[in-house]
Amino acid sequence: MTAAARVARWIAAKLGAAILVLWLVATVVFFAMRMTGDPLQAVLGGPGSQASEEAVQAAISQYGFDKPLVVQYLLQLRDIATLDLGDSFSKHRPVAELIGEQLGSTALLAVLALGAAWAMALLGALLQAVTRGHLGRLVAAIVRGLEIVASVAPQFWLGAVMIMIFASSLRWLPATSAGNDPASLLMPVITLAVPIAGFLSQVSRDALDDADAAPFATTARARGAAESRVLVRHTLRHAVLPAISLSGWAFGGLLSGALVVEVLFARPGLGRLLQDAALGRDVPVMVGAIVIVALIYVVVMIATDALELVADPRLKRRHRPAPIVAVGS
Repeated sequence: MTAAARVARWIAAKLGAAILVLWLVATVVFFAMRMTGDPLQAVLGGPGSQASEEAVQAAISQYGFDKPLVVQYLLQLRDIATLDLGDSFSKHRPVAELIGEQLGSTALLAVLALGAAWAMALLGALLQAVTRGHLGRLVAAIVRGLEIVASVAPQFWLGAVMIMIFASSLRWLPATSAGNDPASLLMPVITLAVPIAGFLSQVSRDALDDADAAPFATTARARGAAESRVLVRHTLRHAVLPAISLSGWAFGGLLSGALVVEVLFARPGLGRLLQDAALGRDVPVMVGAIVIVALIYVVVMIATDALELVADPRLKRRHRPAPIVAVGS
């Protein structure tokens, strides 16, 4: 099989998995929203709107509520496949327009949090790598304790504690995050990054320990390489490979966590949009926003897999077919 054929097969497999994920997400959200109540109420302005019979019939005809549920579901899938997310029931605006206005804020928060998580994880791994002896054991114990606490800390609890300390008591930072200035972003970013940093640090530390005891590191030391050179040129590169493979999962977790953090810090973004849509049973907004988040997650996972293939030559060799040996040669 040629290299181009292998790449085409890899891309086809990833696209097939992406389509399956998006279909499952759209299906679950559509039927879950329909089970929570009648979306016609959202179109008419909620219970007690006292809409006229003409308005009710017009809404039923416009949004296809007179069709069987299966037909409505298939029409929803068709619209998603053609990137037509429809109009919001409650805001009466295109869903794509509403999502576009809020997506940048959520994406910025997730990207900054991923960078902060990586920085904290690498700092923890490097602290244990450069310290030796009794000091090294003490630093390792402290870092491992912080990793455990960070990885199990709920983001909503962590954010509430940070608001209480840095906003209410010390008054160093604003309690809400309305803009993109450093003061407004600091607490939401740290709230998102800390739990992810705990997982990445554990993975990086274990991989660094394995790489430090590997034959290539021992050979480098035997040739007279300093510990700093072994760390930078050999062990650190191998240690970050498992964390790279988890970065796609981490970014997906940051996107979902951002929805909670945005509500907690009263920050504009997809979280606030989804909260309003859920309370108002706005099915098009819910389906559209969650499908877009799932699409971003799938794209990031594919990019992470590609980056891992580039960073780790062993994975390239693993995908190559075995050489054909002629009988009798």
